[in-house]
Amino acid sequence: MVKLVEAIAKSLVDDPDAVEVKEIEGKQAIVIELRVAPNDMGKVIGKQGRIAKALRTVVKAAATKANKKVIVEIVQ
Repeated sequence: MVKLVEAIAKSLVDDPDAVEVKEIEGKQAIVIELRVAPNDMGKVIGKQGRIAKALRTVVKAAATKANKKVIVEIVQ
């Protein structure tokens, strides 16, 4: 899941070197934290959160296939 989020985020932003993805294992779910450069934050979130929602949908579909629950958080 981490590589999937990282690949999608790097293709969206102007500064792909600033993309950081961290996985945190919880009891009930896996949390994936996505950090990008401050000037690329809008590109990852998109208008009215559409890109962020699409990113979460893709990750959720991949997680369902692997029988896991994954939450994607975009962190500043």
